[in-house]
Amino acid sequence: MKKNITRFCLLTSFLVLFSCNDNKLTEVVEVPLPTKEEKITIGSPDDVKAEPGSFGLTKLPFAYDGLAPDIRSLTLETHYSKHYVTYTNNLNKEIVSTEYENMPIEDILKKLDLNNAKLRQNAGGYYNHTLYFNILTPKEQSPKDTLAGSINKEFGSFNNLTNQFKGQATKQFGSGWVWLVVDKLGKLQVTTTDNQDNPLMKNALIPGTPILGIDLWEHAYYLDYQNRKGSYIDAFYKHINWEKANENYKEALKKVKKV
Repeated sequence: MKKNITRFCLLTSFLVLFSCNDNKLTEVVEVPLPTKEEKITIGSPDDVKAEPGSFGLTKLPFAYDGLAPDIRSLTLETHYSKHYVTYTNNLNKEIVSTEYENMPIEDILKKLDLNNAKLRQNAGGYYNHTLYFNILTPKEQSPKDTLAGSINKEFGSFNNLTNQFKGQATKQFGSGWVWLVVDKLGKLQVTTTDNQDNPLMKNALIPGTPILGIDLWEHAYYLDYQNRKGSYIDAFYKHINWEKANENYKEALKKVKKV
């Protein structure tokens, strides 16, 4: 169950209260600015369910405040329980009684007609957010095992990959994503897509299987960082689950070998 949250307008060090009825200023009280993030439990991701359909939500393996203060609880709760749920529900509605209803999401993305705007947006939104929430972790990690070796081989170093990934994310104009993908030859590459597109779709600049991706839509960061997108990119990068990315990498390589 969610707790009610009272929102105030905070101007410098003053708390400004407005009447709920006529929106007139009724009281100004001087209060100190908060020195640290308040621990407020908004709810639990375990309570969030999609409507019945072909696809369900991936489980968020930590509480909404698990990434705080880098990504705070209100941002994560809104992103997971509102945006992700909406894409999931809309996708399920779009594919009812169609050829896509019992098809894996990867196959839907590869096959769908790009002119079908609703299916394109919601299938992409579902896949992209599923990967995004699967690739986040509270504890900072670094690549290991097979993925670490391939990063050093193909980018020269982990630092080079980091600079390239963050650089592409910083330059991305408007809503979109930056991905680390395994391309059709089994090589790691960094690429971008607009809106809710991804590298599995027919229009991909670099076709491939994503193993991690950063959401650059404003809903992913604006409550925390406003126009400071670079700070959000840094925060996200600190919370990449490189163990999961390594698992995704191994699975992507298996698919390349089958082609």
